[in-house]
Amino acid sequence: MRLQQLDLNLFVVFDAIYRERNLTRVAKQLHITQPAVSNALNRLREQLNDPLFERAHKGMVPTPVAESMIERVREALGLLASSIETPALFEPATSQKNFQFAMNDLAESLVLGPLLAQVNQLAPDMSVASVNLPRREIVAELASGSLDFAIDVPFLPMADLRHAPLLQQPYVCAFRPGHPALEQPLDLPQYLALRHLHVSSRRTGFGYIDNALHQLGQSRNIQLRVQHYLVAPDIVRSTDLVWTLPRPLAEKFGLEVRPLPFELPGLELQLFWHRRNDESAANEWLRNLLLATPMQ
Repeated sequence: MRLQQLDLNLFVVFDAIYRERNLTRVAKQLHITQPAVSNALNRLREQLNDPLFERAHKGMVPTPVAESMIERVREALGLLASSIETPALFEPATSQKNFQFAMNDLAESLVLGPLLAQVNQLAPDMSVASVNLPRREIVAELASGSLDFAIDVPFLPMADLRHAPLLQQPYVCAFRPGHPALEQPLDLPQYLALRHLHVSSRRTGFGYIDNALHQLGQSRNIQLRVQHYLVAPDIVRSTDLVWTLPRPLAEKFGLEVRPLPFELPGLELQLFWHRRNDESAANEWLRNLLLATPMQ
């Protein structure tokens, strides 16, 4: 199969199906009909001699061939997009650009409020969208242009990614006001004896705090494990459970805080973007704004 024989628009559909795993959503996103999406997928299947996606109860599941293709397809689409963009003067005050971020709900809680306060003043018609993606997909989506930025803890960046430190905050132990444990200093035995709430999107496994305790040969009593930060403050305020989290969030939620009785490096978040956007005026404007915005 020669490149000249392929309709490159099929790869736009391929990328969208991989991302959405649903043909109806792809049709809506690309402003075409669902039969047109199915037809494009069938054409690509025939030309590449592979099903590419199989139907499952959770949507369209990529085949090994599709998995092997996606990163290079997204990088190629990103290069094509950047090559046809017409350079223009970026005017934040009149821009209607929608910036796409990848971050989890912890980062959303710390970053989006301060960021939007600045954007609303300087670029009132601009908008921001945040999605939570597996880390294995972030690099490919940044390369394709589907994402503008990612905010995450430091991980080994690919050669094509740029990154800069965004915030660093200490962890504290948070209590409801009036909690009986607040009457005495918090030492390690007392901390371990308390009943803890733990926030994690995973079903099982150690968290950041538990890994640090494990290095000390210790473990804490986790009585409740929840998926999201939204529900945790109300539970802590209405029970004797304690919660270990970054200080700004604990103070934001009106909880009493105490320093941790063991060494734990603070939360560090980095801003990531693709090197291709180094010269993008819009990308540069927003990342400079974000890096200059106090995250307290």
